[in-house]
Amino acid sequence: MEMQVDVRRHHTAPEMTSELEYTIIRRSRQLRNESRDPSTKVRGPLGTEQTLELAMRTRAFDVWVHEQDLRTALRKPGNTESPGAYVARDLLLQGLPKVVAKKAGAPANSAVVFDVSGPVEFLRTVRVDAEGRATVDSAPSLGPLATIGMDWDTYFRLACGRVSYAAVKDRVKVEGDQELGDAILGEFAVTP
Repeated sequence: MEMQVDVRRHHTAPEMTSELEYTIIRRSRQLRNESRDPSTKVRGPLGTEQTLELAMRTRAFDVWVHEQDLRTALRKPGNTESPGAYVARDLLLQGLPKVVAKKAGAPANSAVVFDVSGPVEFLRTVRVDAEGRATVDSAPSLGPLATIGMDWDTYFRLACGRVSYAAVKDRVKVEGDQELGDAILGEFAVTP
């Protein structure tokens, strides 16, 4: 259990709302006054160092994903095409090469295309080179081993580990190598 959550269990809803409002005001002021270069090293999770830019992008990603968790629980969908959604897309795309090449074992010299529709629409190709290293780019592949298509909602929920492939299989289309597509989608979660 998270300590910050546990110590607030006795607080009333108005107290929690007040603390949140104060925190938002304070943090907004900090961001407006931020003058450090984005490449400045700052403390990251577990005492690691990361750039200020990565720290801010990771925080925006985290807030957006948890907002979507709340919206799902409250049955109030929305905000799926906000700036936070595009930050989430970019961070989630960074995990695709590892999923395709290492976790799913796509063969050397192959390509897998991801075709995502909806409010955050994109087409990306993961290319596995002769040494088995993978990269992702926006150039379409003329002969992909597999093409995986789905909507944005399904993509981010799978990539964030919020749903299993089995639960959304009817919302995903795999063309080409079905076995490879299934292996990729079975290992699709890239968030910790």
